[in-house]
Amino acid sequence: MTVVLELQSALRSELKDPFGPVSTDTAAVLDAAGDPLVAVGDIVTYHILDAGRVPDLAFVDERTERAAVDDEVSAGIEDDRFDRVRAIDNPPGTLTAALLSALDDALASGERTLVRVDGEEDLAALPAIAAAPDGASVCYGQPGEGVVHVTVDTDTRERVVDLLGRMDGDSARAFAALGLDAD
Repeated sequence: MTVVLELQSALRSELKDPFGPVSTDTAAVLDAAGDPLVAVGDIVTYHILDAGRVPDLAFVDERTERAAVDDEVSAGIEDDRFDRVRAIDNPPGTLTAALLSALDDALASGERTLVRVDGEEDLAALPAIAAAPDGASVCYGQPGEGVVHVTVDTDTRERVVDLLGRMDGDSARAFAALGLDAD
């Protein structure tokens, strides 16, 4: 496993503010959602599936707020609802080459993809926002508040690319893996 980027503690505070509006109404989020729809996190993915939509790409790790998800959530995220399932390793606070590759491949394939992460998927929202096309939706959980719905646009992408560029590691490799020009 190759760690490409690691979130240092000095940047953690920048992730406290959501990159989009926070909602507890999944139906309203889905009504406003663009394509593709990327879900990051077990609870978010579960609620999207429960509302009748299969995300184009979902990242799950069987955990929520550092605890195991309950059986209902785990059972509700069924592999057979997706066209493809990938399993990757991604330690907490990092973005690995495997996660970046799975993201890029899923967005390019057009097939609904579930990525099962051994470790932690929390930071997957950042490269998803950076790599998804304008108008796409990236949804992730805001602990204790609800789901954040990010409609990808130039401003949000630039904010995320800046943050990724300041993480420890090889940002040039991360940007290349995502097909981004960091300049």
